[in-house]
Formats: sequence, structure tokens, C-alpha cells
Amino acid sequence: MNLLGLYQPGSSLVHRMPALAKLGLLVLAGAGAVFLDDPWQVGLAVLAVLVVYVAAGLSLLTALRQVRPLLWVAALVGGFHVVVTGWERAVVVVGALGALVLLASLVTLTTRTTDLVDAVVRLCGPLRVFRVRPERVGLLLALGIRAVPVVVSLAEGIRDAQRARGLGASPRAFAVPLVVASLRHADALGEALVARGVDD
Repeated sequence: MNLLGLYQPGSSLVHRMPALAKLGLLVLAGAGAVFLDDPWQVGLAVLAVLVVYVAAGLSLLTALRQVRPLLWVAALVGGFHVVVTGWERAVVVVGALGALVLLASLVTLTTRTTDLVDAVVRLCGPLRVFRVRPERVGLLLALGIRAVPVVVSLAEGIRDAQRARGLGASPRAFAVPLVVASLRHADALGEALVARGVDD
């Protein structure tokens, strides 16, 4: 499974684009998503993103894996909009969300984490006048990207342990161990940062 932050090496034009350019295009895509009004427009946007996946040498199965964890969110959001604003608006909202998630995943799949962090640090450089430390912002981004596969791995381990014990799919029996394991990981990470002098 391709998790956020797992870079897939390649020599495509998408891989060779500078990280700053990819982030800029991602921001523009997010801003442009608010102008999508019709289902056919969303369909074209999703199709365009999938074409870029193929151009980057990534399979459509890889693209599907990027949005699979969000299916329950899409179901909730889509159901709400079907009731409140109608099915067409539901398709637009869910489709735009899916397209943006695919684009964000494409950036992480085709860009090394170090390049992304360096780009964010450069972007935050002017904020030094406000006593913002760009290096800390970069560290926060790197930790955030790394946290996604860690939490997913913890969740898979808990689910496997439950299956081995013959336990049913109880939400509470799954959520409580996951929260505890995540907090333990956060404590260990915090101690490691303190040991390296990152304690403020």
C-alpha cells in the first residue's frame, strides 16, 4: 500500500519538477476547486489528475489506494449534501475533495520528503521577521508526513491482533488501543526531540 510520504522514484517530467512548483500548482488547484459547479467539470478534473498519474509512471491502482482511506469521509459528506443540497452538489463536493487528495498524494509520491521540507522552509523564510523559525516549520511538516504511515501501521497491527484473538469489529475495541498506541508513539517521539535539543 502506498502511504503518504512514500516517495516512488522515477524520471518522469512530474518527478523532475521542482518541489516549489508542485506546491504552487497544488495551491492553485485548491483555489480553483471552489469554482467547480457541475458534475461534468469534476469528472474532467478527476480524469486530468489520473492522466497526470499515468504520465508520472504511476498506476491507476496506486491512485485508487490514495483515496481508499477517505471513502467513509466521502460517504458522510456525500450523504449530507444529498439530503441538504441534492445529488449534483454531493457529486461536486466529493469529486473535488477526491481530486485534491489525489493531487496532494501525487506530490508526495513524486517528490522526496526532504525536497518538500526544503521548499516549505524557503517559503517561510520571510516570516523570520515575525520570529517564526522556518526550520521548525519544516520539522513540523516532516513529522506530520511521517505520522500518517506510522498511524496506519499501528492501526493495521491492532486489527491483525484483533483478528488473531477472534474479536469482532468493535469500534471501541479498535479505537482505544489505537489512541493509546498513538500517544505512546508521540511520547517517545517527544522524548527523542528533547534529547536532541528540540524542547520548546
